[in-house]
Amino acid sequence: MPRDKLLLLKPDFMDQAQGPCYCPACATLEGLLGFYPQLRDVLDVRYLDFPRPRAEVIAEIGVENQGLPALVLYAPVPDDALRDLDVREANGRRFLISPNDIGRYLARTQGIGEPH
Repeated sequence: MPRDKLLLLKPDFMDQAQGPCYCPACATLEGLLGFYPQLRDVLDVRYLDFPRPRAEVIAEIGVENQGLPALVLYAPVPDDALRDLDVREANGRRFLISPNDIGRYLARTQGIGEPH
């Protein structure tokens, strides 16, 4: 069965002369994975390097969507799991980019707590 793919930036990246840095939105989702480690069994979690172009992201959701985090939806999704979420589409794939929307989607599909 296909698994949704969570794309996150690796921590301690350099941005030109600035760094080491981390992505706050990616860190939020890393915290969610820490609270609910069972998510690692149902998601395909990938950690990507900071520099662009990000080939894996481009292959999944296009060159214009290289900002991370992103959750690319592969698993069958009940329509109500996506209500009120900012669902985007590129390369024929639906995806979420907001950590809050990703958390709400996972709460609805995986039975974890909802962001509050």
